[in-house]
Amino acid sequence: MPHAPTGGTAAADAVHGLTVLAAEGGGTQTVDPSGPIGQLIVAALLGIVVIIVLITWLKVHPFVALTIGALGVGIGAGLAPDKTVTSFGTGFGSTMTSVGILVGLGSMFGRMLVDSGAADRVVDTLVRRSSKAALPWTMALIGALIGLPMFFEVGLVLLIPIIVLVAKRSGVPIMKIAVPALVGLSTMHAFVPPHPGPLVAVSTVGANLGTTLAFGIVLAIPVIVLAGPVFARFAARWVDIPAPDMFGSRGSGTSGSGGSGPSDPAHAGREARRGPATQDTASLPNGKSDFTRVISEPRSPSFAVALVGILLPVVLMLAQAVREAVAPDAAGGWVSLLDFLGTPMIAIGIATVFAMVFFAIGGGMDRSAVAKSLEDALPPVAGVLLIVGAGGGFKQVLIDTGIGGVIADAVQESGISVLLVAWVVSALVRVATGSATVATVTAAGIMAPIAADLSTPETSLLVLAIGAGSVFLSHVNDAGFWLVKGYLGTTVGQTFKTWTVLECLISVIGLVGVLIAGVFF
Repeated sequence: MPHAPTGGTAAADAVHGLTVLAAEGGGTQTVDPSGPIGQLIVAALLGIVVIIVLITWLKVHPFVALTIGALGVGIGAGLAPDKTVTSFGTGFGSTMTSVGILVGLGSMFGRMLVDSGAADRVVDTLVRRSSKAALPWTMALIGALIGLPMFFEVGLVLLIPIIVLVAKRSGVPIMKIAVPALVGLSTMHAFVPPHPGPLVAVSTVGANLGTTLAFGIVLAIPVIVLAGPVFARFAARWVDIPAPDMFGSRGSGTSGSGGSGPSDPAHAGREARRGPATQDTASLPNGKSDFTRVISEPRSPSFAVALVGILLPVVLMLAQAVREAVAPDAAGGWVSLLDFLGTPMIAIGIATVFAMVFFAIGGGMDRSAVAKSLEDALPPVAGVLLIVGAGGGFKQVLIDTGIGGVIADAVQESGISVLLVAWVVSALVRVATGSATVATVTAAGIMAPIAADLSTPETSLLVLAIGAGSVFLSHVNDAGFWLVKGYLGTTVGQTFKTWTVLECLISVIGLVGVLIAGVFF
């Protein structure tokens, strides 16, 4: 289990002799502290408090809050104002360079997945081939597959109509359907790149993306099983409610809270792809059928094409990670090609081009429709990108003031596992702010100096520990809490018994998995 390195940072006195090892591109740098250690600690604590108060009490956008907090920490720690601004800008720019392109490409791919009907095809195929008893497990798989390339909020809005319709038609309690799907979605959001949280953590602490992706997928399996279908049995007993009557059939265009109306991100794409009317018998597991309808079914890519598109960037990045682990000294043309294709920007870029061609052909999208989808994909992630960049700036300020070295020394002297400390820091920020992204970028910035002397596997586990903490105890200050409550029609108490508990399970089981893995690396 990784602990803070004993040969890394050292504090000789209150002002001088403090060495900070920064995980910037795998290199190191020595930083003189900008003030006495007491001043550094007070500045860091006050800065974090300011960020939390601005976000939770004054309702300031996290980007502005992180910027103000970072600049305040730098100046309060004794760094000259101009150097503080330069430090923040350096961190912002380096983070956006490594993360911004990936988030943009990932958002475009996710939008094409929705607008082309590929997401619908994956869901429909898996549900139709599942028995009634297997539906909770199928919904967990659907949540994970949809959650792999999509932002949490988009995936949630897309899944809610499916959850309600499957529960209504199958007669399975809605919590046995909803909980596994939500767990699959949330687990991918916390642990698996290219989601913004894991991406910025990978960039900030200098982790290997391919290794983190591999570890994240392996960790996600027991998390989804235990927090999803297994916990769903208990959730269905605790909260026995009927499926909300808010959705029409697929393709009916019935609006509702989160239905196939304007709030459904797939609605416009479906309407553009709608074909001639056909008679359809809505099938259920075990050959049951609830009604026959005449519909004009939207065109969509085949299941195989949709699945290849979703898994393509994962396979490319994993292939590079496996090559580095199995044959680190290998050389030759095939190594160069594999390393090129496995580069995150290239892997996700290839998947996006694949979607632009094959998703568009299968979904009957013309060039203007593809252009519209790609254009619509970027505005929703603008705020996320600014938050991620500000988190990178905050991290750099912590390093340049020497605060990072103080934190590293404190963890080293405590003898506590670095992974546990990372989880606690991330969880505390999450509970205080309600934002998984803010929790991730803040915790990653605080833990970055400690990560410098960790091995490649340990650094990836550090990212996953931060991700696990970032989803802990979702409650009334989390937008996701109210989204789930509104869509499923639960009371506040029932939402605590289901959504809050499943988020805690994801967090705690994830932490346990990371700590166990830490014993072997």
